[in-house]
Amino acid sequence: MTTSEDCQTLPKHVAIIMDGNNRFAKKNQLQKGDGHREGKNILDPIVDYCRSKHIQALTVFAFSSENWNRPQYEVDLLMQLLEDTIHEQMPRMEKYQIALRFIGDRSRLSPHLRDLMLHAEQRTAKFSSMTLTIAISYGGMWDMAEAAKQIAADVLANKVALEQIDSTLFGQYVCLGDLPPVDLLIRTGGDYRLSNFLLWQAAYAELYFTPTLWPEFSVEELDDAFHVFAGRERRFGKTSEQIQQEKLEN
Repeated sequence: MTTSEDCQTLPKHVAIIMDGNNRFAKKNQLQKGDGHREGKNILDPIVDYCRSKHIQALTVFAFSSENWNRPQYEVDLLMQLLEDTIHEQMPRMEKYQIALRFIGDRSRLSPHLRDLMLHAEQRTAKFSSMTLTIAISYGGMWDMAEAAKQIAADVLANKVALEQIDSTLFGQYVCLGDLPPVDLLIRTGGDYRLSNFLLWQAAYAELYFTPTLWPEFSVEELDDAFHVFAGRERRFGKTSEQIQQEKLEN
């Protein structure tokens, strides 16, 4: 059971860069694509655990803007796995009242996949136990450029005054602007970079890097990441003394 003290130290929004599928396949001498298939199955227990801990939002990086440059067979496989994931997740989303969303540039996706994503979003839009977001054809720089474009259009349409534009307003235009900012960003696979993922939303996120390959990532290690997060002092530009004083006052 999650206590009130746990809720204070747990992140509200967790983001995961699910890296290491191909290396997992090579390590275990599997066929091409099998690493991605194994990785797809890891998501269910991670979602369940986050829901049990009352995490408000979980956002996972499934396919980046740059991943279109991968071999065509791998791109095709990832698109098929995304379709399979949507079909498999829908009964669980409805059972546990989880809202399912997708972020990214949908223009390069097939009409069938776009329709499937939209239908899933519409069916789960009113669910409120947690929000699961899958980033597909997504890039943080694309996200911010799109936000800037939308703000410019609203300025031209006299919906927004130039003087109103600040970081708060901009944050309402990027993807997931209605959700809490990312508190904890986890990257599996051993690389130490953000790879153009949620650059705006994760501006003050605590970063957790692990060499564990995504298909080997477990609920136990996710819980370890939560403990590491709980032990971090989040200052947001303030001093440690200020943070300690605020804790005393609260």
